[in-house]
Amino acid sequence: MEKTESQKDVLPTSEVFHPGIGSYQQVYRESVENRDDFWSKQAGILDWHKRWDKILDDSNPPFYRWFVNGKLNASYNAVDRHVLHGKRNKAAYIWIAENGDEKIVTYDGLYRRVNNFARALLDLGVKKGDKIIIYLPMILEAPVAMLAAARIGAVFSFVFAGFGAGALADRINDSKAKMIITADGAFRGGKIVELKKIVDEAVEMTSSISTIVVVKRTGIDIQMDEERDVWWHDVTKDSSVYIEPEWMDSNDPLYILYTSGTTGKPKGAVHGNGGYSVWVASTLRWAFDPKEDDRWWCAADIGWVTGHSYIVFAPLFLGLTSIMFEGAITYPAPDRMWEIIERYRVNLLYTSPTAIRTLMRFGEKYPAMHDLSSLRVLGTVGEPINPAAWKWYYEHIGHSNSPIIDTYWQTETGGFMIAPPLGLGLPPLKPGSGTFPMPGVEPVILDEKGHELPEEQKGYIAYKKPWPGMFLTLNNDPERYKKVYFEKYPGLYFCGDYAIKDKDGYYWLLGRSDEVLNVSGHRLGTIEVEDALISSKEVAESAVFGKPDSVKGEVIVAFVVLKEQYQDDGEIVQKLRKRIREDLGPIYVPEEIHIVKTLPKTRSGKIMRRVVKAVALNQLPGDISTLENSASVDEIKEAIQVFSTETGNP
Repeated sequence: MEKTESQKDVLPTSEVFHPGIGSYQQVYRESVENRDDFWSKQAGILDWHKRWDKILDDSNPPFYRWFVNGKLNASYNAVDRHVLHGKRNKAAYIWIAENGDEKIVTYDGLYRRVNNFARALLDLGVKKGDKIIIYLPMILEAPVAMLAAARIGAVFSFVFAGFGAGALADRINDSKAKMIITADGAFRGGKIVELKKIVDEAVEMTSSISTIVVVKRTGIDIQMDEERDVWWHDVTKDSSVYIEPEWMDSNDPLYILYTSGTTGKPKGAVHGNGGYSVWVASTLRWAFDPKEDDRWWCAADIGWVTGHSYIVFAPLFLGLTSIMFEGAITYPAPDRMWEIIERYRVNLLYTSPTAIRTLMRFGEKYPAMHDLSSLRVLGTVGEPINPAAWKWYYEHIGHSNSPIIDTYWQTETGGFMIAPPLGLGLPPLKPGSGTFPMPGVEPVILDEKGHELPEEQKGYIAYKKPWPGMFLTLNNDPERYKKVYFEKYPGLYFCGDYAIKDKDGYYWLLGRSDEVLNVSGHRLGTIEVEDALISSKEVAESAVFGKPDSVKGEVIVAFVVLKEQYQDDGEIVQKLRKRIREDLGPIYVPEEIHIVKTLPKTRSGKIMRRVVKAVALNQLPGDISTLENSASVDEIKEAIQVFSTETGNP
């Protein structure tokens, strides 16, 4: 492929702080003491069409702007430059379907698909700055649609394909999207989810959608509106088209990703083109130290920020080969994840503590059935990992040879904030700790009034300075952006999480600060009680919350799922109480412990603790459109009814 005139103008990659150059301490110190020089070099991890005039514009806090007036294109950096520089035949994705089908797409194949769909978007009237919704399962068309939108400067909002019609409509209405890209259906756990039907219901509640592009995935019968709906395969027939990338300002929006809280409407976090792209590429390299021939598997869903950053953008920016899996990791058997690792010789695995605990429940026999020796690095994401799950993961999956990169971050931060820096010299690991901040990140632990706390004291984690990956604003709501993230501690970014910094400088994340219990005046983290429960040999999963009490303020209530080989023998609850009393003290002992077969989870596998609490307290659970198994709600209700009958407590 010959370079076009605009491609010839792309600036060559400059000196970068590459893994292995200098120690973590040296690089971190450089990042905070010489910020502009540091990020000027680090930005060379991407190709720029026009160099920036200024590294950071902080004249209008908290609306920080990075790489001011720099121009680049995320699609170009993800595919074009690899095709131009010797990687055209390297696999970009190895896609595995739930039924075992596979496709291998090279960087050249991905380049062609992206250009082809970019042409289709233009032909369908999408232009720079327009908003589009992507509502797709884990199929190759998902990253293609994202990169095609980025190529022409359209702003995409990927909505997780587990959301229902109401949640989808909320996101359409807030973004004012003109197009939805979806599929007829999706395979999940041996069943078909009718995505197009959900889209049709959602569109009835909106007014901005003019076009729906539909991928034929399952072959089920669907309704197609001739005036509005088109098939993906009909609009992508020309496989040799080339679309000139739109050179975007560094601070132009790349995508909007909606993140839900326990109250209020979803918040649309807006991420930009330049700072975000530099951040995700840099953090993946710093934390995991991927090698040229590695196979990287981020076992998340693209619909969440983990998938945006570490299935699509970061690994493609770095020219890696990624595994992409459609389906449930326990279907058709509990060894599905281990079978994929063995078959495709996965080197780097990045998954969630919830997934680990789910697989722990089935015991060690399933991973023992497979050769996992290809694994060099393990990772976790989504919530703090309790030490028992960390130990199981380390010993039975990594065979005590693979470091665990426990990453802490949020939708709003764009990428890792605290994680073991394998690529910059790995420190000794402590099970359950995220270790140290990424370069450029300056965390602080504060009390309620904003006073910095000494080591070993729990408090709120906040950040002193901006970093390139932070989101630009909330879509259509800059005042909420300021209020939610910057009002509690003026001048600092407040992320709403509870943490502790130990005497060695390691950070321990303790969950959401709004999940802190107040028992007889003692502030206790729910994660601490959950950790103690899961550390018991019988327990696979747990969910803990505070129940209002007229005497103590709150009492602790716990729901637990036992491992497959254990049954409720009438004594387990007392054993668990004894364990917690011994490990944490009497103040931590739950007033109630209920044993259930399953807990409410999202379709991505995360326990919905707010739903557990609401159902147990006979309250409305709020939005449960992502709930994987509605039977779990009935189990909680039944457990509470049995408890009430046995104890005489309402």
